[in-house]
Amino acid sequence: MSEQAQVPRRIVVGVDGSVPSKLALRWAARLADAIGARIEATTAWEYPQTYGSPVDPTWRPDLDAEKILQTTLDEVFGAQRPPTLDAIVLHGPPRTVLLNASEGAEMLVVGSRGHGGFAGLLLGSVSSACAEHAHCPVMVVHEND
Repeated sequence: MSEQAQVPRRIVVGVDGSVPSKLALRWAARLADAIGARIEATTAWEYPQTYGSPVDPTWRPDLDAEKILQTTLDEVFGAQRPPTLDAIVLHGPPRTVLLNASEGAEMLVVGSRGHGGFAGLLLGSVSSACAEHAHCPVMVVHEND
């Protein structure tokens, strides 16, 4: 009888630097600790649609995304980052990146509104798409008013 390699449990959390994404990161850390899972703090980037306006060819949105992720992790955890934390930066639309990352995850945790949303919305387009199409349970974290 052979032992199967155990796949580590993981919780994916969408991070964009917004207050709701910081709250989502804190919730993901609590949940991961409770069930012994890894945390995949995930940030997505893509080139914006410019509609004919030139984009600075030296601009590196991947580096901007990495900086946002690292700054957010520093703000949430300081020097005490969980040892099970993986910081991941991926190219693509946030909803697509998070939906793909949700495959095989225990849970996907997202903030209710990120930087792309309108202030009056209770649920942003990314969190709404994740709640509807993720491959795992989804927790949508709302900012305390």
